Amino acid sequence: MYRSAIATIVVGAALLITLTACAVGTVADPSGTSTPRPSLQATTPGPIPTSSGIAVELPTAKWNGIIADLSTRGVTGAAPQIVSAAAVTWQDGALGCPKPGQSYTQMLVDGMQVVIAVDGTNYDYRFGADDTPVLCQP
Repeated sequence: MYRSAIATIVVGAALLITLTACAVGTVADPSGTSTPRPSLQATTPGPIPTSSGIAVELPTAKWNGIIADLSTRGVTGAAPQIVSAAAVTWQDGALGCPKPGQSYTQMLVDGMQVVIAVDGTNYDYRFGADDTPVLCQP
């Protein structure tokens, strides 16, 4: 019984330390002032609500990649608007958009699908593990 009480205390202390380490908010530094915790990753243009009601953050690097790709394609006109963005696990390296005659890695790939509209035209971008956009064209 004495051992189970000690085990309970140890587990409780470990849980408390873990939860405290994961707390969100400000962190006090030794000088006694508090500083805000930095965000994990800056995003542009911010949380995007999806049809499931879950907001998705579009990382700045992905947004910049899309803008750069659009400019290399000569897309001009109105500012690009995000139609949808979703975190996706693709079935293989084709990112759900295979091209005839190409082979792809045969493993699950965590990524993102972002649909952008410019002047009434939609552009379906896919991302795998990095920030390089792949335009999926039918």
